[in-house]
Amino acid sequence: MVTVGEGLDKAVQGAFTRPIPKTAGAQMRYLVRQHQGSTRRVADLLGISQRTVERYVKNQIKTPRPELADQLEREVRARWQPQINAKAKQTAATTGGIMIDVQGRFGYTAAPGRTDDARIRHLALAPPPQHAARLFEAREEGATEDQLRKIAAEALGEVYFRDNDHRAHGLEVELTDLIDLEFEL
Repeated sequence: MVTVGEGLDKAVQGAFTRPIPKTAGAQMRYLVRQHQGSTRRVADLLGISQRTVERYVKNQIKTPRPELADQLEREVRARWQPQINAKAKQTAATTGGIMIDVQGRFGYTAAPGRTDDARIRHLALAPPPQHAARLFEAREEGATEDQLRKIAAEALGEVYFRDNDHRAHGLEVELTDLIDLEFEL
């Protein structure tokens, strides 16, 4: 299942101007540089021995086990091109906004006499930049997936269901079952 946090990370990574290092040795050397040359910190980060990190750095080991390869790539992606990463987030939060393409079950609280049954919808919307700012802030502050999902649902609720407060005043939207989710800067 796709998460809101992963979707945000993937959208920001789309702004990268260079690909991440491909080989395990190059990725390990990058992480060691990011940790001021400390193979001990990288070993602790990845849950492997310091000696194993040193072997990757020297290309004595070339092929990591699948779990380590995935974790290594995630850690490199999280630290890759920090200035471009920050600039992409700043642009989305101030002027550009973010495009949300979501398919999921939306439910909402409506006035009496109206249907509030949740149903699957596919929405592709561009909420105002302040919603992108809230999402990125919450992600950086370590918000849970439920909190990120609530912020995304509020953004979609404002743009789609409430039409920027032109209708359905007081409507509260919740996103319960995510089928597919993509963000684009």
